[in-house]
Amino acid sequence: MLNRRTFNKVLGIGTGATAASLAAFSGTANAATVERNGVGTSTPIAPATTPRAHTSFAPLKQVKAGLLDVGYAEAGPAHGPVVVCLHGWPYDIHSFVDVAPLLAAQGYRVIVPYLRGHGTTRFLSSRTFRNAQQSAVALDIIALMDALKIERAVLAGFDWGSRTADIIAALWPERVKALVSVSGYLVTNVEAQKKPLAPQAEYAWWYQYYFSTERGRLAMEDKADRHDLCRLVWDTVSPTWDFDDATFERTATAFENPDYAAIVIHNYRWRLGLAEGENRYDRYEKVLATRPVIAAPTITIDPERDPFTAPGNGAAYRDRFTGPYDHRILTGIGHNVPQEAPAAFSQAVVDVDHL
Repeated sequence: MLNRRTFNKVLGIGTGATAASLAAFSGTANAATVERNGVGTSTPIAPATTPRAHTSFAPLKQVKAGLLDVGYAEAGPAHGPVVVCLHGWPYDIHSFVDVAPLLAAQGYRVIVPYLRGHGTTRFLSSRTFRNAQQSAVALDIIALMDALKIERAVLAGFDWGSRTADIIAALWPERVKALVSVSGYLVTNVEAQKKPLAPQAEYAWWYQYYFSTERGRLAMEDKADRHDLCRLVWDTVSPTWDFDDATFERTATAFENPDYAAIVIHNYRWRLGLAEGENRYDRYEKVLATRPVIAAPTITIDPERDPFTAPGNGAAYRDRFTGPYDHRILTGIGHNVPQEAPAAFSQAVVDVDHL
C-alpha cells in the first residue's frame, strides 16, 4: 500500500525533468498527491506533458444511436482497446482534452461523447421527452457503444459521467471491462434522496435546489444567466484549479444546445423526486433503487478539494464494489478531476485495465 506519496512516486518515475513535467501537468502549484488504498500495480505509465497542452480534439464525429444523434470526439488507434470517457455538469468533452491524447499514446481508442442535451448531440425527434433520469442517460451510452460496434470498454467518468458509468457496470456488466469512477458509487435512489444531509453537504448542493424553482429554470434558459451560473459552479467546486477564461468558454459553447436547459432542469428535479421519469425506464430504476453491486475491476477517486467528496476515505460505498478494487485520494484537486489532474486520471484508467 502507498500512503501520501507524491504524484511522481505514485506513477513510478524518477526525479528530474520528467518528474517536473508531471508536476506541472497537474495544473496546480504542487504536483497532485495521490493516496492509494488497495492493491499495487505494475503497469504502463501515462506520458508527461505540459499544463493545458491541448485545447481541442480532432474534428468531431456524429453517429445515430438510440434516441440521439451523438456528437463525440475520438483519439487513438481504431482497433485499440476502448475507453469511453463521460463528462459531468456543468462540463463537456473538454474535461478530457488532455486525457484523450495521454491514453491514445498508450494505444487506447478513446471515445468522448457529449451527453444528451450537450454540445452537438441532438435528439432525433422533436417529440421525444427531454428526459435526464439516470437510466435514460446510461442507455444512451449503451446505444452509442452498439452504434460503434464496441462490445466492451473501460468506462471512466466524473459527476453525471460517474453515475452513468456506475449504472452501466451494475446493469450491463458484460459491456464493462473496467471502471474508473470519481466520487465512487453515485447511483441515485430517489426515495433515499428525500432524507436531509448534513448542513454543509446541503449547502454545496445549492444549485440543485435552485433548479427546483421557476427562477432556476428561467436562469438556465437565459444564455447570460446560464453562462454566469455555470462559471460560478466551476469556481466554487474547483477552488485550486487555475483555469483561464478561454478554458471555460470552450466548454460553455456546449451549453448552447437547444435542449440543454430542459435536460439539466429535469435531471436535478427528477433526482429530488420533483419530476416524473418515463415508464419505459421503470424496470431499470427498480433495480437501481436496490443499490446493486458492481463486479467489474474498479478504481474510485475522491478529489480532496471537491465539496461533494464524502468523508470516510470511500468507506460509504466500498461494499458496492465486489471485484478487484483500488481507491485513490487526490490531494489539492477539485471536482473536475480529468481536467485538473489529467495524468492522475489517465494513470487510473491504465491501472484499472490491469487490475
